[in-house]
Amino acid sequence: MRAESGPGGRVDIHDLDRVLLIGAGVLLVAILAVRASVGVGLPSLLFYLGLGVLLGDSILGVPFDDAALAQALGFGALVLILAEGGLTTSWVKVRDSVGIGLLLATVGSAVSVVVVAVAGHVLFGLDWQLAVLLAAVTAPTDAAAVFSVLRRVPLRPRVIGTLEAESGLNDAPIVLLVVAVSAGTWSDHHPVVLGLVMVAELVGGGVLGFVIGRAAAWALRRVALGSSGLYPLAVLATIVFAYGATTFVHGSGFAAVYVCALVLGNAELPHRAASRSFAEGIGWLAQIGLFVMLGLLVTPATITWWQVEVGIVIGAVLTFVARPLSVLVCTAFSSMTWREQAFLSWAGLRGAVPIVLAAIPLAYDVESAASMFNIVFVFVVVYTVLQAPTLPWAARRLGVTVDQPTELDLEAAPLERMQADLLQVHVSRGSRLAGVEVGELRLPPGVQVALLVRAGESFVPHRTTRLKRADDLLVVAPREKRAEAEERLRQVSRSGRLAGWYE
Repeated sequence: MRAESGPGGRVDIHDLDRVLLIGAGVLLVAILAVRASVGVGLPSLLFYLGLGVLLGDSILGVPFDDAALAQALGFGALVLILAEGGLTTSWVKVRDSVGIGLLLATVGSAVSVVVVAVAGHVLFGLDWQLAVLLAAVTAPTDAAAVFSVLRRVPLRPRVIGTLEAESGLNDAPIVLLVVAVSAGTWSDHHPVVLGLVMVAELVGGGVLGFVIGRAAAWALRRVALGSSGLYPLAVLATIVFAYGATTFVHGSGFAAVYVCALVLGNAELPHRAASRSFAEGIGWLAQIGLFVMLGLLVTPATITWWQVEVGIVIGAVLTFVARPLSVLVCTAFSSMTWREQAFLSWAGLRGAVPIVLAAIPLAYDVESAASMFNIVFVFVVVYTVLQAPTLPWAARRLGVTVDQPTELDLEAAPLERMQADLLQVHVSRGSRLAGVEVGELRLPPGVQVALLVRAGESFVPHRTTRLKRADDLLVVAPREKRAEAEERLRQVSRSGRLAGWYE
C-alpha cells in the first residue's frame, strides 16, 4: 500500500487516526456482513472480498499492489485461522477420519494437481510452469470456508472430521510446491524426491506441533497464572511459537499449527472455553483482514473475458472431475458409502487459500502471474457462490446429516493450593440437567456442588434442589476426580437423571 504520510515520509499521529477510523469502520461493516451472509446462505468471505474490491484502487481509490506483503500477511492470517480451527475441533469426532483427511491432503492434492495441470495445458495452451501453478494454487480446500460454512451443517462425524482434517493439513504440501515452482527450483529435483521432501516436512511439522502442544498443555495445567485472560493469550502464543519453531528447522509450519492447536483444544486446560472463544474472535478478525486485503489486491478492470473463461472451465474440471477422482482414490479402501463420497466431492470449498497462494508467483515475478491471479479470483468467486449455498441441501439429500446432541457448557479453573479444580457448569437450552435434583447427579466421591447461581441469586444447594434452565453450578472436584466428574455431568446433560442406568 502506498500512502502519503508526514514530513520526510514518516508516519505521524494523523496517519494513525485515519487508519484507526477506516479500519474500525471496515471491521464493523464486516461484522454486520456475517449476519447478512447467514440470511442469504453465502459464506461471509465473499462479502469481505467484495468490500476489499470496493475499497480498492479501481473504485474508492485505496492503492494496494504489494504482492510480497500480501503473501506475508496472508500466511499470518492463515496461521490464526488454522489455530482457531484446531482449537475448536473435537478430537473424538475426527480421530477416525484423520487418516482419510491426510490422504486427501497429500495424495488427493497430487491427483488434483495432475488433472488440472493437464487440462490447463491441453485446453488453453498454458506452458507447464503456469499450468502446474494454476493447478497447485486451486488444489487445497480452504480452512476458513470449511470451518465457517460446514460447522453450521450437522454432518456425520467422519464426514466433517475428514473435511476439517483435510483443510487443516493440505496447505502445507501445496505451499511447498507453489514456492518451488515459482522459484524455478522444481525442475532441479525428480518429482519423487520433491514429493518425499514434502511428506517429510509435513510429518516433521506434525510431530513438532504435537510435542509443543503436549508440553504446553502439561505446563498450563500446573501453572496458576495471575489472570484468567492470560490463558487464551498463552495458548495462542504457543501455537504461533509452534509455527515459528517449525519453519526455523524447515518443517511445515502450517501442519505444526493445526496439530498443536488440536492438542491444546482437546486438553483439559484452565479456562478452556475462554481460550476457544478468544481464538474464534481472532479467527474472525484474521478472516476479515485477509479477504479485505485480497480484495484490495484485485483490479477488476484488468480481468479479461479469456481469464473469466479459463477460471470457469478450470473450476469445472477441478469440481466435477479432479475432486471426485481424488476422493474416490483416497476412500477406495475405506468404509465410506457412496453418499459420503459424493458429499466429500461436492464440499471441497475453496476460498482465501487459492488467492493467497496465487500471490506467491506475483511476489516471484513469474511471467503471466498477474493473469493467473485474476483467473484464480474468478474461479473462487464463481464456485463459492455455486457450492456454498447448496451444501445444507446436498447434505440432507445425500443423508449425511445427524441429530446434534447438546454439548455441556463447562469451564474449569485450577485451585493449585488445594490440588483441585473448580468447574463452572451452565444449564443451557436443551440440556437434560434441567429438572434433575443435585443428589440425582450421583457425582464421584469427594466431588461437591458448592454453589448454585439462579437469576442473579447465589445459594448452597441441598441434595433435593432441582436444577432449572439457565442455572450456573460451581462444582469442586479433586484433581484426580475431575475427568470422571466431567464425564458424569456430560452423561446427565445428554440423558437426564437415568444416565448410566438407562444407557
